[in-house]
Amino acid sequence: MPVVVALGPVDRPIVEGHLGADHVLVSDPSAADLAVAEGAIVRGNVTVDRAVFDSMPQLRVLARTGVGTELVDLDVARERSIPVVITPGSNTNAVAEGALAMMLHLTKNLAPLTVLVREGRWDERENHSLGDIDGSTVGIVGWGRIGQRLGLIAGALGATVRAFDPVASIPAGIKCETLAELLAVSDVVSLHAPLIESTRHMVNDESLAGIKPGAILINCGRGPLIDIDAVHRALLSGQLAGVGLDVFDEEPPAIHPIMSDPRVVMTPHVMGLTQKSAAQTYADAADGIRAVLEGKAPAATAS
Repeated sequence: MPVVVALGPVDRPIVEGHLGADHVLVSDPSAADLAVAEGAIVRGNVTVDRAVFDSMPQLRVLARTGVGTELVDLDVARERSIPVVITPGSNTNAVAEGALAMMLHLTKNLAPLTVLVREGRWDERENHSLGDIDGSTVGIVGWGRIGQRLGLIAGALGATVRAFDPVASIPAGIKCETLAELLAVSDVVSLHAPLIESTRHMVNDESLAGIKPGAILINCGRGPLIDIDAVHRALLSGQLAGVGLDVFDEEPPAIHPIMSDPRVVMTPHVMGLTQKSAAQTYADAADGIRAVLEGKAPAATAS
């Protein structure tokens, strides 16, 4: 029976259920397991370079949970005609809700207000202003599945939605022609663009100089979309009023001064890993592997 290895922790019952009884799943594989593996499920934080591909000479398909493939050497996969399955849509709602949660946390000043109550400083509550999503402008960078879902939710809460994406088709009424245009008008900016060379550090000193003063910045996309030093400087200057980060340049990240600022909320790249979305991601990855091993086309692969 074909051996499928897990590179990173997966939900074994879900994966086995979708692979079926004709395939063997090996968690924590040894070198011998890798040598005979015909399929591999790769978690998002695992790097698959040429050496890893070399360790799996029988590999016929690799499935990456999620859609980002920057840690997979796609050139090697193409050289060896190995399709790289991705799982678009499995965590769309989860990430959109996570971005919204960060927006609300920062807009409503939940962290400092919690401290006031905890420390018996009730009379200081007037010192902390609360904002609203209703009536604000929410700017979304990246108009894919997650960006569109977030736009729908934010709009339902009464926000004016604007979006920038140099590739995707965006309705004329909300489209911004440039990132600078979006930053200048948005009270909240949420990043959901893919990480490619043109988007690396797209939020930097230059772009932040033109952001609406007092804006909130959320990054639930890819860590390197922002220059974290530039973001920290904008926060210290007051150009930014709050920052939400679920992703970082390196994961786990090195300690950075921005982490000690009470206007920053952080999570360890888990906004797409709700119970529901994680189950769907594992199911979709296993379905993609099974399809290829059975000579069928998977639902989605990396380009």
